[in-house]
Amino acid sequence: MTGDTRQRKIRIRRTLIVAAFGIALVLFMWQGARLAREQALTELRHAAGNALQLSRANLIGYLTRHDYLPHLLATRESVRRFLARDERTRDTLTLNQLLDRSRAYADVSDIYLLDRDGTTIAASNWQRTDSFMGQNYAFRGYYRQAINGRSGRFHALGTQSGARGYYFSAPVRAIGHASNTPPDGVMVVKVGLDEIEREWQSLDATLLVADINGIIFMSSDPALRLTAFQPLSKSARKGLLSTRRYTDEPLPESGLRVLETLPDGARHVRLGDQDYLNLSQPLARFNWSLHILQPMRPIVRAQWLGALAAGGSWMLIALGSAIGWQRYRLRRERERFAERERQTLAHARDELERHVDARTRELVASNHHLSQEIEERKRAEQTLRQTRDELVQAARLAVLGQLAASINHELNQPLGAIRAYADNARILLARQRVDDADTNLAQISELVERMAAISAQLRQFSRKGGETLTDVSAQACFDYALRLFHARLEASEIRIVSQMSEPACWVRADPVRLEQVLVNLIGNAQQAMSDSTERQLILTVKQQDEWVVLSVADSGPGLSEEAMDYLFEPFYTTRAAGKGLGLGLSISQRIISDLGGRLEACNRPEGGALFMIHLPAATSSNAPLPEGPADA
Repeated sequence: MTGDTRQRKIRIRRTLIVAAFGIALVLFMWQGARLAREQALTELRHAAGNALQLSRANLIGYLTRHDYLPHLLATRESVRRFLARDERTRDTLTLNQLLDRSRAYADVSDIYLLDRDGTTIAASNWQRTDSFMGQNYAFRGYYRQAINGRSGRFHALGTQSGARGYYFSAPVRAIGHASNTPPDGVMVVKVGLDEIEREWQSLDATLLVADINGIIFMSSDPALRLTAFQPLSKSARKGLLSTRRYTDEPLPESGLRVLETLPDGARHVRLGDQDYLNLSQPLARFNWSLHILQPMRPIVRAQWLGALAAGGSWMLIALGSAIGWQRYRLRRERERFAERERQTLAHARDELERHVDARTRELVASNHHLSQEIEERKRAEQTLRQTRDELVQAARLAVLGQLAASINHELNQPLGAIRAYADNARILLARQRVDDADTNLAQISELVERMAAISAQLRQFSRKGGETLTDVSAQACFDYALRLFHARLEASEIRIVSQMSEPACWVRADPVRLEQVLVNLIGNAQQAMSDSTERQLILTVKQQDEWVVLSVADSGPGLSEEAMDYLFEPFYTTRAAGKGLGLGLSISQRIISDLGGRLEACNRPEGGALFMIHLPAATSSNAPLPEGPADA
């Protein structure tokens, strides 16, 4: 090899080393920036979520604290007498002053009274130029709700003042008119929104409230008020104009663009030339959604710092590697020099025999180690089976604990009633009113029977099922499961839709194990709908030839593709850590299989999950099921 060729190879090698060093530096800086971005994004999402939750609670408290006021004013005798008088004999000034004092005391925007036709006949702002006196508001939603006998709620721009407000209304009946007669007027309270928006402006973020049409009704940024997330359709604009909710405002687009959808419902959006992290929470009571726009400047700053830190780390690593490589080359040169001196035939023979002997010892040791691993694997499998059985029992006890908490809630109500009836009975006996006292004692007896039935439900669920299959009414099993979940479903505001066929459908099953499966499915549906705006539980029983199909459907988010693949796998769960063992559906599938049926799951076309239990129909349905759960 000539000297020029050798020098050329050295230059090529150095160029490749420098290029590899540069590529590695770029990759390190990119990875450091990515990790820093993820960490900063997590911290920013946590901070924005806390601010959003606090602002949501503050907004709900600010609006609902005046919910009582229209009802309180509607029951005042002076207001009811005012409506009962003829227009010529009414003392309008006195009532206007009363409404103005109430407005100042409650710290609200305006209070006014509408007659049966929706015309303002008294108002707290009667002396102002933009007074509501004589104005007709029959087109407003709060008037239509209250004139139909219900409490009214409505948000809109004022047609006189142009100020945004949230309206509460209540029906008013004149003196001498019973509560079941049509209202004679409507009391309205308007709450201004500027104060809560001023509090939002102290945050290092933008808060905004959008209605069901995507119109931004409230915002800490005045430029976003009365704009829309998406262009409004003609039908939506027509509906808004009918109620004059936003008067004649053009409602242009806000210019908010979604750039990326992030985990946990967060979004990366852009408004103008600035990027934001967007989180939202529903305000189901008002049919609104609350959004927060958190600037992403800290994330960009964290990315640069992460890239610089990663680049510096790579430089240190490269320097250390270069030093290590140089020492390695020197050591290799010394080893090659020594190796050339030991290359003799005798040494090669001795080396071969040594390697053979060492390899034999390694094989013996490997066989011994393999035998030990086989024994350890057997012990591990035995431990795994024992642990799995313990987890199955833990899952059942967890469900039992949740049901016990619900039944404890159910027992508190009759216990309070028993105490009240007992105290009344003592007073009645002291007054020699024996018949009335007997009535109270009869009520106590009925409540005790109700508590015994509730306790029997818990004993029924806690006992083990039998191996013998009997004729079981599918509808009665659903009724039992619903009784156990009555308190939890009512607390979660879940509406139950029962689609049971008549007459009752009978299956061959063990009632205890079948009821356990239904309790598990209903509990999963209740958990799935915890964040849903519309909460509806649909229970269905129908017979198809020789099979009976029991269905449990919900209006939750449904099942993901990953969940569909691993739904019945043991220990698989979509809940947060510590919220479930992932054994409920696996155990339920095994129970239904033992009963000779099958358990299937799918997503409903209209949204939500659907679980279907297929069980063989009973050949005879003559044996009736007991009215309540049997005693253990």
